[in-house]
Amino acid sequence: MSQTEKRLTLQGREFILLGTAHISHESIVQVTTSIRDEAPDCVAIELDEQRYASMKNPEAWKNLDIVKVLKGGQGFVLMANLVLASFQKRMGADVGVKPGEDMKAAITVAEEMNVPAVMVDRPIQMTLKRAWAKNSLWGKCKLLAVLLSSAFEKSEISAEEIERLKNESEMDSMMNEIAEYLPAVKEVLIDERDRYLASRIWDAKVNGEAAKKIVAVLGAGHLPGVVRHLEALAAGTVSSDTTEISQLPPSGIGGKVAGLVFPVLIVGLIVAGFFTGGARASLDMLVQWVLWNGSLAALGALLAGGHILSVLAGFVGAPLATLNPVVGVGLFTGLVQAWVNKPKVEDMERLSDDATSIKGIYKNRILRVLLVFFLSSIGGVVGNFIAVPSLVATIAG
Repeated sequence: MSQTEKRLTLQGREFILLGTAHISHESIVQVTTSIRDEAPDCVAIELDEQRYASMKNPEAWKNLDIVKVLKGGQGFVLMANLVLASFQKRMGADVGVKPGEDMKAAITVAEEMNVPAVMVDRPIQMTLKRAWAKNSLWGKCKLLAVLLSSAFEKSEISAEEIERLKNESEMDSMMNEIAEYLPAVKEVLIDERDRYLASRIWDAKVNGEAAKKIVAVLGAGHLPGVVRHLEALAAGTVSSDTTEISQLPPSGIGGKVAGLVFPVLIVGLIVAGFFTGGARASLDMLVQWVLWNGSLAALGALLAGGHILSVLAGFVGAPLATLNPVVGVGLFTGLVQAWVNKPKVEDMERLSDDATSIKGIYKNRILRVLLVFFLSSIGGVVGNFIAVPSLVATIAG
């Protein structure tokens, strides 16, 4: 038995776990061969229903409504999803394999053998939302930095390096690095999903009864965690209920207060300026804050290649967004960009391909809207962080 295969017999049920690299030709061969040889009564696949639907219908991108995405507060989630997908696609291009071909192979073989295929992963949108929600402000900044560096990463990877990633020691080393740099992200992307995957595999049924022999196709990094959770489920020490990790964590009082800190702080400082230096000083502070906050949000929209109206929307909208924590400046700039430079069908068709290059991101109207949303939001946040100490210094002086 290879390092990328684990066999468990628990409560009279057989589990064969196949650890794959999602852009590995060898993984495709392994998956295809194992399912045929094992003839399981169920195949569990590390996909959620939405990604499965997208895989079955690659044209689904054409139905994307970018305005609806922004209004629904999904801008960051879509941006992160595209960055991660484009990173995988670039890696796959180096070795001649499209991302997810191992999963597609598992589905194809299962259909040929008339074996039920069960999608056992948590919806990617919820995973990304939880990764964002569970991070501190500093953690969010580091997460953004990782996403940006991944988006513009150009280094190539060989087939040999891909195969080494399936080795447990290599994967453990990578997971340890992630845990050290972004512990909250590692918890959500790896630990929680290990638990979710194991629970869904354990609960897999055929004709209403627990499947007796299951082949599960998973990313190699999930193997150790899924094995531990399956053994715990068999021992009865944990429950297969995943409700808690299938929804956004409740906002604590600290999170709610944090959303009001900047508006109250800004207004408080400007009012304090009135009492210490009079109306002129207060007005100067107001102008100073608007210039810092609005200018950097506008600069972000400009760097994203936004239309002049989007840049102006960033300048005007950033101060308004700061005073109303429910609405971000990215909503203003993104909607204006989508309005003045409306995405076309060809942008939908080329979305996944254009997301793999800087040129493509700037050329694609949908990706440009997201970039305007993203960079103007960052600019507004940076502007506030600069403005507050500047206002404090003005009062102190």
